[in-house]
Amino acid sequence: MASSGGTVHEQLQHNISQLQTIFTLAPDLVIRSMDTEQGASAVVAYFEGLVDMNSINNDVLRPFFHSIHNQEGVVPVTVGNIKNTTKWSEIEHGLLIGKSVVFMEGQAKAFLLDTSGWPQRAIEDPQIEASIKGAHQGFVETAQLNIALIRRYIPNRELKITELTVGARGKTSISIMYLQDVADPEILTELVERIGKVDVDAIINTGELAEFVEDRSFSPFPQLLMTERPDSAASHILQGRFVIVVDRSPSVLIAPVTFVAFFQSVDDYSMRWSIATFIRLLRMFAFMIALFLPSIYISFLTFNFEVIPIQLVLSIAESREKVPFHPFLEAVMMEITLEMMREAGIRLPAPIGQTVGLVGGIIIGQTAVQAGIVSNIMVIVVSVTAIASFIIPNYDMGAAIRFLRFPMMLLAFMFGIVGLVSGAMMLVSHITALTSLGAPYGSPLSPLKFSDLKDAFVRLPLWKMSSRPTNAMPKQSKRQGNNKPDGDAS
Repeated sequence: MASSGGTVHEQLQHNISQLQTIFTLAPDLVIRSMDTEQGASAVVAYFEGLVDMNSINNDVLRPFFHSIHNQEGVVPVTVGNIKNTTKWSEIEHGLLIGKSVVFMEGQAKAFLLDTSGWPQRAIEDPQIEASIKGAHQGFVETAQLNIALIRRYIPNRELKITELTVGARGKTSISIMYLQDVADPEILTELVERIGKVDVDAIINTGELAEFVEDRSFSPFPQLLMTERPDSAASHILQGRFVIVVDRSPSVLIAPVTFVAFFQSVDDYSMRWSIATFIRLLRMFAFMIALFLPSIYISFLTFNFEVIPIQLVLSIAESREKVPFHPFLEAVMMEITLEMMREAGIRLPAPIGQTVGLVGGIIIGQTAVQAGIVSNIMVIVVSVTAIASFIIPNYDMGAAIRFLRFPMMLLAFMFGIVGLVSGAMMLVSHITALTSLGAPYGSPLSPLKFSDLKDAFVRLPLWKMSSRPTNAMPKQSKRQGNNKPDGDAS
C-alpha cells in the first residue's frame, strides 16, 4: 500500500500522480479536470457513491466553470464547509468518508469540501424497542443524524460533544454526548481514556465498542445500555449520564448504568405511575421466572418432590410415565429446541419467521408429548419460561438470562434446591460487585440509596422525582422544582 505521508505539491500533475499512487485499483475514484475562465487549472477528486452528485454538479463544478475572479488561496465553490490542508493523510481520510478534494495549479495545499452523500435509510420506527406511547423515531447509521435527533430533545447549550476516532484501517467517529453542568467529569475522563486505548482495525458496530470499554468483559451481564431510541438516550443524558454515538451504527451506548435500568422503558413515564409500577414489578417477576423456573422444576422432581402437593405429584407422575429421560435432560432438550426456534425466527424473513415460531412450537411440542419424549408439564414450564423472557425490555439482558438459565439448571440437577439457592446467591454477589465505568451496578440496593428507590423497581409520581439518580454521579442533583399538583387528591 502506498504511503499517504508528505505534503501537497505546487504542481498539479504531481498531486494527481500522488493521488493515483495512493488509491490503486480504485475504479470508483473520479478525478475531474476543471479550468476557470482565466485559464487556471484545477482538478476535483471524489469517490463515486460516497458523495452527493447534485452538490458536486451545482456547488463545485458549475461555480468553478463560471468563476470570474479567482483570488489567490480561494476556491470558487459554493459548498458550506471548506477545509484547507497540506497533509496527504487528511486528504486520504477525507475522500474515504465522502468528501471531495480540489487541487489548484501553483498552490501547495488542497481544499476538502463537505459533499458527502453516501447511501442511507430514512428515519423509521425502532425495530427492537417498540413504543406504545413514546416517539416512533429510531436511530440510523449516520452519526450526524443521530446527534441531531438527540439535540431535538435537549436544545440546550450545555449539551456538549466530545469527538474521538477509533480504528487503524477503518476510522470510526465516536461522539460522547453529555450535559457539561450535570455530568461527572471524572467519568468522562475515564470513558475517553478507555476509548482512546482501543487499538483495532475498525469498529463495525456499537456492540464491539461496548466490549472494549466495559469494566468486566467476562461477566454475562451487559454493563453499558444499548438503545436505538433517541428519546431514551435524551432521558439518560438529562439524568447525568453519557451517550456514546458510534458512526455507522443504528444504536447508541449509555453509561454508567445499573442493573435495574435494563428493566425500565421510556414508556413507563408516559402512563399512570401506578400502572408503570405494576409493569415494572411484572418485569422483575418475569426475570425470576425466566431464570429459575426450569431449575425449580428439575430440583423439585429430582430432590425435593415432598414440597409439591400430592395431587400435583400424581398428575406429574402420570404425565412422565412414558418419558425415558431424566428431568434435567428433558429440560435441556426442550430449552435448546426453544432457543433454536427463537434464532430461526429471528434470522428468517419476518412472515416466514412468525410461521416457524408458531407452527414449529405447536407441532414439536405436541408430537414430542405424543411420542413420550417429554411430559406435558415440561411443555408448560418451557412455554411459561419463553413468555417470561419475552417480557424483558432489553435484548442484551434477555440474552444474559437465557444463557444463565443453563448453569442454574445444572446446579439444580446436581444439588437440588440447595444448588439453586447457591446459584442465586452467587448471582447476587456478582451483581453487587459489578461496576459500570466505576459506578455501582447494583445501585440503588447496593449501596442502598433510598432516594433512588423512587424510580427503580417502582415508579412514583413524576413530581416526587425532584433530584437526579445518584448512581449517575451527577454534579447537579436538582432535576425539577416543586411540581406537586394542587388538586384535592394531591
